[in-house]
Amino acid sequence: MRSAPTILHLDMDAFFASAEQASKPSLRGKAVIVGGLGPRGVVATASYEARVFGVHSAMPMAQARRLAPNAAYLVPRFAFYRTISDQVMGLLRALSPLVEPLSLDEAFVDLEAGGAAWDEESARLVGVRLRADIRAVTGLTGSVGLAASKMLAKIASEQAKPDGLVVIEPGTERVLLGPMSVRTLPGVGPATGDHLRRAGITTIEEIVEAGEDELVRLLGKAHGHGLYAMALARDERAVVAERETKSVSVEDTYDIDIHDRVRVGLEVQRLADRCVRRLRGAGLSGRTIVLKVRRYDFSTLTRSETLRGPTDDPAVVREAAARLLDSVDTTGGVRLLGVGVSGLADYTQEDLFAQAAGERADAPVGETEDAPAEEPEVPVERRWAAGHDVRHAEYGHGWVQGSGLGRVTVRFETPESEPGRVRTFRVDDPDLGPAEPLPLVRGRSGEGGVVVDGGGVRAG
Repeated sequence: MRSAPTILHLDMDAFFASAEQASKPSLRGKAVIVGGLGPRGVVATASYEARVFGVHSAMPMAQARRLAPNAAYLVPRFAFYRTISDQVMGLLRALSPLVEPLSLDEAFVDLEAGGAAWDEESARLVGVRLRADIRAVTGLTGSVGLAASKMLAKIASEQAKPDGLVVIEPGTERVLLGPMSVRTLPGVGPATGDHLRRAGITTIEEIVEAGEDELVRLLGKAHGHGLYAMALARDERAVVAERETKSVSVEDTYDIDIHDRVRVGLEVQRLADRCVRRLRGAGLSGRTIVLKVRRYDFSTLTRSETLRGPTDDPAVVREAAARLLDSVDTTGGVRLLGVGVSGLADYTQEDLFAQAAGERADAPVGETEDAPAEEPEVPVERRWAAGHDVRHAEYGHGWVQGSGLGRVTVRFETPESEPGRVRTFRVDDPDLGPAEPLPLVRGRSGEGGVVVDGGGVRAG
């Protein structure tokens, strides 16, 4: 482990919810919950105001509504969040070539590798400037942890929340970790935590006292050795700039269980086509086709089939997924389906056409028989997702507060305006249409880019 706290961990504060509050003046300081709004939706992010009521990420949305019935419930705007994330990651990459994103709102940075910091004082200065730059560019806040290892930097950023900075000085790690829960350590989830608790081990110091042999006996060789080392604050994991994509997958959760076997098969075919489009979009192919089925009783089954070589042929993926479905009992109903491709490569083995029965060897990519089936256009009532952007010909930019019974309610405001007025329209009002999100900070749409220099940030 290094002798200076030059590994930085950034975690944006309640990212999705904070972005929505910054975008919508009327929601600032109020409970905001972002996630799937259907009967089986889950919470993606809750604002700090919502967390006071006990709402947290991954909680069923129905439970969140019981705990915080007066909160604002919004459908995620992932393209908007990704734009903000790209701005933040640009700031991090200006500090070092070694940036390891963990998600849209979280990343490790090796400051030493970029020459941005070499001791505690320089690392702290970088952390202070980074937080100011993030606020200037995005209008949002992030918490920063600095330490001599990835594990400790992440613990430090958690302690810094919200909107803070914590530095763990080398040499103080054991004292800091001792009284903490075993769940603080990477790799200790609910199951492992319960297993250790039954053995009388609830704190990190108790892991050290139990000894490495006891950990190996309880958890197995690999997990026991690794956990004991982390309890001693030993973490030699390097910051990795590029994480290799291991799989590409898509899945859908259904509000009402699907019982019709034919419908289940059609859904699997549709998911296979979506998966291939995503695979091709990334310029990849894969050898292993994976089917995921969650049944009515929440039991989840996974089936896979490995081909002779990598493919991005939709017919091959559809047929493999259909074969896998044949081996799954869907009696009683299906609540979730997913199709994925793993064993990825950046090329396609040409003779894989033979794996799709009835396919012609010379059929070029893009012909009708290979293209994902287009769904017929059927006139339907326009759908307005809560929280998404709209524009009215007379009233300008706003966002959807809710819709139903042929009506849609819109609040007209922008990130830089005062809280706006609410108006209601017919869902098919010709003057109302979808709109692109507005930038949170004037002049920083993300399209022109951001230039970062030694003195901070300026618009490019």
